[in-house]
Amino acid sequence: MVVQVNSSNFEQEVLKSDIPVLVDFFATWCGPCKMQSPIIDQFAKSTASCKVCKLDTDEATEIALKFRVSSIPTIILFNKGEVVDRAVGLQSLAELNAMLSKLQ
Repeated sequence: MVVQVNSSNFEQEVLKSDIPVLVDFFATWCGPCKMQSPIIDQFAKSTASCKVCKLDTDEATEIALKFRVSSIPTIILFNKGEVVDRAVGLQSLAELNAMLSKLQ
């Protein structure tokens, strides 16, 4: 399941999570983001060791700025509230799995 995060629930869902969290920073008007979305959904279904979230950068600009998201899609992997990896641009399922495998 993919959790939609925004300014009101980002801290609780991402920064205070007990398990790693992969966040897809996207915008509804972004073509590559639309291509990334089904891959994110597939990744969420295929992993139980990581929470998967999506954040609309137009609705939560302050969070995007805080984590220096200047291009979208940007995928950031958090663990215990800290950024442990990031990728900019369209990522394959294998690339997302590789990000997560760095934690193990």
